[in-house]
Amino acid sequence: MQWQDIKKCLYDLDYIASDELAMSIHIASNLGRPLLLEGEAGIGKTALAIALSELYKTNLIRLQCYEGLDSASTIYEWNYQKQLLAIRSNENKSNDKINIDNFIFSRDFLLERPLLKAITQKKPPVLLIDEIDRADEEFEAYLLEILSEYQVSIPEFGTIKAVSKPIVIITSNSTRDLSDALRRRCIYNYVYYPKKELELQILQKKMPNIEAELSRQIVSFVQNLRMEDLEKKPGIAETLDWAAAISGLGLKDLSEDHKILHSTLVCLLKTETDKAIISLETSQKLAKV
Repeated sequence: MQWQDIKKCLYDLDYIASDELAMSIHIASNLGRPLLLEGEAGIGKTALAIALSELYKTNLIRLQCYEGLDSASTIYEWNYQKQLLAIRSNENKSNDKINIDNFIFSRDFLLERPLLKAITQKKPPVLLIDEIDRADEEFEAYLLEILSEYQVSIPEFGTIKAVSKPIVIITSNSTRDLSDALRRRCIYNYVYYPKKELELQILQKKMPNIEAELSRQIVSFVQNLRMEDLEKKPGIAETLDWAAAISGLGLKDLSEDHKILHSTLVCLLKTETDKAIISLETSQKLAKV
């Protein structure tokens, strides 16, 4: 599938990708490499993985990263309760004594976590490793081992090799620097806030019932708002939420009622500091630009 086809198919699934992003997906797919998406929160990185799982009609396996991730949370762990019950049920059996170690350390007692589960699927799934910058650098180390060899070594069991190679999407909100080793193994794309034309296209695709002029006003307002000195600039998700709120209130024009308009900015402004920066007068000015 060429990059133009990927872009069109994603559009049909209500995900509008830039040419650069579509090309990155195409190259990562052809080379069998993970795709690392970096950028601010709320600009569609996670949504891309969901759309790709729909595009390829395959499962989406998601690993949400956080500080302190370990192998038991991400790769595998043993079902200790089930193992203990098995030991107790066999401890009094003397006839045809089984090798209890081989028995309790078999696949029947193995709990697959996202990374192991992703390489044991018959059909390649989309593996979303979300917000990797929230995890420790140690997590990156054993992630690299799995993504380079596509196999997992379990001391008590042996090596499990990949049944299929997953489509890997790694996202980062840039809260910390990622290792050079991880970056080298990935196809990289920085997802910027969309330009006005692309954001308008996204809004019209997602919410076709909103009139064209009001859609233009909404996008212009958000684009201008991002130019303010905010702690948390609104992403595409916030634009869509705000558009839904505006539409639900029956507003046909952003200059129709400035007080109501200002009260709806709870959809766009996510900190008390940002709410203080955007006064009623500022929101009026932004609505007129």
